[in-house]
Amino acid sequence: MSKSLKTWLQVAIFAATGAASALPALPAQTTVASAVQQALAPAQPAQVALSADTLAVTRTGRSVIARATAYNSLGGQTDGTPHITATGTRTRPGVVALSRDLLRTFPYGTRVQIQDLSGRYNFGNQVFIVEDTMAARKVNSIDIWLPSYSQAIAFGARQVRITALR
Repeated sequence: MSKSLKTWLQVAIFAATGAASALPALPAQTTVASAVQQALAPAQPAQVALSADTLAVTRTGRSVIARATAYNSLGGQTDGTPHITATGTRTRPGVVALSRDLLRTFPYGTRVQIQDLSGRYNFGNQVFIVEDTMAARKVNSIDIWLPSYSQAIAFGARQVRITALR
């Protein structure tokens, strides 16, 4: 008997004796459909906890350390439209501008929290929103909008941790 005929007979006997049923069964169609729906479901919303005065959101997003400065709506510190951000909104407390390299990590509309690494300035649980862009020459930097020139000067420059909120 040739080797190929012998192999074919072994396969036929294997199948005929029911040994093929020892192979694991494929999952039911409903199980597959359920798994696909769970995989495609949107992510769960951020965990939100209400306290007496503030709204705390979990800080579970990306985080970077950057140089922070402050700016206000003076023509000398901005372009020709000092009260309008890059996204077309008006400047106000809670608005930040990012250098273009950080905009890849934190695109417009991202809500962030800022932690001063020197410990001199406490932002608390304040939530900032990325709505503006810094000059092209700036890298790894964040600019926080403050209402007055004196506040911006007093803020100075410092290292901060920027964390995206989910």
